[in-house]
Amino acid sequence: MKIVMTSVLVDDQAKALTFYRYVLGFDLKQDIPLGQHRWITLTSSADPEGVELVLEPDAHPAAKAFKAALKADSIPYTSFGVRNVQAEYDRLCAAGVHFTQSPTDLGQVTVAVFDDTCGNLIQIMQKHAHR
Repeated sequence: MKIVMTSVLVDDQAKALTFYRYVLGFDLKQDIPLGQHRWITLTSSADPEGVELVLEPDAHPAAKAFKAALKADSIPYTSFGVRNVQAEYDRLCAAGVHFTQSPTDLGQVTVAVFDDTCGNLIQIMQKHAHR
């Protein structure tokens, strides 16, 4: 068994697609109209056949409450791995992304947290070799 898809709940699929594709740099894999919503998946350009990120509408009332509670407690919805947190932080800041936590060294990892403009806090994480 392996993970093939994971979701992030978004308040606006079109806005999310623009942010995740053009700001974060993910590649569009699927964009299929499904009535009121769309089936939108993205992949990492480094692994186009890898795990797909689904931009899932947060239309269910429980989804909105869940997202609001996480954000109120400063808990990231999910985490993306990067090679260099500081470089990604600098790149994303230059693109206008708002960070709620600047790069922080936690020993085995360095993390930073940003607002995805779609109702979520997202963490980026760099794993370190054994120190």
